Amino acid sequence: MYIALIGVPLLGALIAFAFPSQAHRPKVLPITAALHFLLTLLAIADLDHAAKGVYLELDGFGSVVLAVISSLFFVCALYAPVYLAQREDRPNRAFVACLLLFLSMNTAVVLAQHLGLLWVAVEATTLAAAPLIYFNRNARSIEATWKYLVIGSVGIALALLGSLFLAYSVFMERRETSLLFDVLLANPDGFSPPWLRAAFVFLVVGYGTKMGLAPMHTWKPDAYGEAPGIVGALLAGGTASSAFLALMRVYRVVDAGGQGPFARSVLVFLGMASLAVAAVFLVRQRDLKRMLAYSSVEHMGLLVLGIGLGGVGTYGSILHIANSGLTKGVLFLSAANLNRAFGSRNVQTVRGAFRRAPVSAALFLAGFFSATGSPPFGPFVSELAIVRAAFGGGHLVVGALLLALLAITFMGMATTVLAAVQGEPATSPVDAPQTYRDTFFSTAPIMACLLVVLMLGLAIPEPVAAVLARATAQIEGAP
Repeated sequence: MYIALIGVPLLGALIAFAFPSQAHRPKVLPITAALHFLLTLLAIADLDHAAKGVYLELDGFGSVVLAVISSLFFVCALYAPVYLAQREDRPNRAFVACLLLFLSMNTAVVLAQHLGLLWVAVEATTLAAAPLIYFNRNARSIEATWKYLVIGSVGIALALLGSLFLAYSVFMERRETSLLFDVLLANPDGFSPPWLRAAFVFLVVGYGTKMGLAPMHTWKPDAYGEAPGIVGALLAGGTASSAFLALMRVYRVVDAGGQGPFARSVLVFLGMASLAVAAVFLVRQRDLKRMLAYSSVEHMGLLVLGIGLGGVGTYGSILHIANSGLTKGVLFLSAANLNRAFGSRNVQTVRGAFRRAPVSAALFLAGFFSATGSPPFGPFVSELAIVRAAFGGGHLVVGALLLALLAITFMGMATTVLAAVQGEPATSPVDAPQTYRDTFFSTAPIMACLLVVLMLGLAIPEPVAAVLARATAQIEGAP
């Protein structure tokens, strides 16, 4: 099953690359995505009875992340054929193949149970995403691609150094080293504390760079701004989620080794720093995609902040993986529709979207309310849990700052979003590169994504609640 989860999208990538017809090649995406989603559901349903793997295994926390990645990719794959049909000026062979390779490598990150294999899989996601960012093939996109590669490579190099430090912390105590997570967790006394702390610092910077935590976030605004909306959604909801999982794998080892308080203080600091940076840059932000990039920085900050606070905050962070990932799908795909409708992503041009593309504008507005933690959407529940963890755990200053930064974020995004959707269009449709109209296939996948986020805010189904509870117990240290 685990080999199939990685192999199906990899096979799909090979088929797409060899497929001769540019017009029909994008159809490989929804077919492969549907198979992967089905395999994901089967793997999660069989979690208690599946054979225990050595290097590849799906556990409770991994099942949450894999479900988010697979479902988000499925939504993007349903949207992709319509998008690529309107971009006939660009060859899509490498784009379609790299999208499927991206899914395969993110799946490998989730399943990897060896520290070295995890590092290799994370690096592979970087290489798979680079051609996707360069899809538009202009000066800005190549600059964004190089920035993504350079900063990401520095981050992954630091993660490699942190992995070596972790291995050395084991070697110092035991004189024998295994980098399997089960073995590391089974020997909590076999670590050198100074080396373990150093390892966590390097690993949190390395994998935090992939997540886009501040101050390692500097690649995000350019990459999200220049990449197609599909790619932005997958980076924000897919790569960020798998990088968070990689960081949590390491966090569990550090916590088991007796350095949990140190690790949690680092996570709280980075979480608050990310929230502060996002709030500052979201005020008077004029570019819709860069706004979404800084919103992603904010949500990554919330993820690590919840883990750092512990307790109900851990549950809030795990639930927020799903809420944030699917909300980013709504925002990026609807923003892509508005971009095509107006030929721009700047609010000086994107005005009166309700008149030009009413369905996409409504979805974008709903996505904004979801991303800012407004009821009745799912992020309200997960963010409320993190706020409760701050005040309930006696972190009154952190809680007060958190509420203040969330309020600033709401007001900053509201200014940009309302300016885009209200009023009269600033240009006529003929001024845009192509006339765009909302269609069923360009909006239905986004609606489906939004409905799931709404469901998570109103009533979490029992099977989903059980998966979330299992993942929370795992991060909190239960066997």
